[in-house]
Amino acid sequence: MGIENMDIESGTETETANQANQIEIIYEDEHLVAINKEAGLLVHRSWLDKGETRFAMQLTRDAVGCHVFPVHRLDKPTSGVLLFAKSPAVARSLTEAFTAHKVTKQYLAVVRGFMSEQGSVDYALSFKPDAIADKFANLDKPAQEAVTHWQSLAQIELPFAVSKKHDTTRYSLMRLTPETGRKHQLRRHMRHLFHHIVGDTSHGDGRHNRFFRTQYDCARMLLHAQTLALSHPVTGEPLLLKAGLDNQWMRIMEEFGWINSTED
Repeated sequence: MGIENMDIESGTETETANQANQIEIIYEDEHLVAINKEAGLLVHRSWLDKGETRFAMQLTRDAVGCHVFPVHRLDKPTSGVLLFAKSPAVARSLTEAFTAHKVTKQYLAVVRGFMSEQGSVDYALSFKPDAIADKFANLDKPAQEAVTHWQSLAQIELPFAVSKKHDTTRYSLMRLTPETGRKHQLRRHMRHLFHHIVGDTSHGDGRHNRFFRTQYDCARMLLHAQTLALSHPVTGEPLLLKAGLDNQWMRIMEEFGWINSTED
C-alpha cells in the first residue's frame, strides 16, 4: 500500500512538473516559432528576477528542440503573442521589421472608466531606467516619441463604489495598437489618460486592482498581446498570429458579457 501511494504521489508531482514546463505554441515552421506567453512569465533570464526558474525562451527552445532568438519583448505581467526566430539571420530580419514599424501589434486591455469609441494618444515618454538592467545606461536621454491608437470594444458600469467619489464603477474593454514600441508604452499611456490598466501594479490604480482581486479572483494585469501581423521574413507571405485568452481573462469576459466583443 505504501509503495502504491508513493507511486501515485510521484506520478502527480511529475505530471505537475511537466505541466509547469509546457508552453503553448501557436505557430511554427522551419524559420519561426510563436507562443502564447502566459502572464507572469519572463521572456528570458534577468537580474531583476533572480528567483525565477521558468523563462519563455528556454521553454520554447526545449519544446521545439533548437535554439531560438527573441526579436521583441513582452513585459512579465503581459500575456499573448511572443515571436522567436530559429536562426540569427532571421532574427536580424525580424528585428529590422519591428524597428521599421512593419509589424502591427494589437492588444486587449481592461481599463478603468469609459473611453471614447476611438482615438490616439501622441505623448512622448521619458526613459525609465531599471535599477540593475540599466545600471550603465545614459540617463540623460530625451523623451522619445510614443503613439498609441485605441478602439473601445465594450463598456460596463458596476454597482460598486471602488472610489469614494462615485457609487458605481466603470470599465472599458479596449483594443490598443501601439505605433511605436517604447518601454511600458501602453501602460504609461493609459495612466497618462487616467484610464489605468486593471492589474497594473507599476502604473495602475491600486483600488481597482484590489477590487478585481477580491471580487473576481483576478490577480493578473489585464493586458494581452492578441495579434501580431507581419510579412514572413523568408517567404514574404502575410502572417497573422493570434493568441487566445487565459482562464482569468475569460472569467472577466463572461462576467461582463463581453465574450463576443473582440470579434471583428
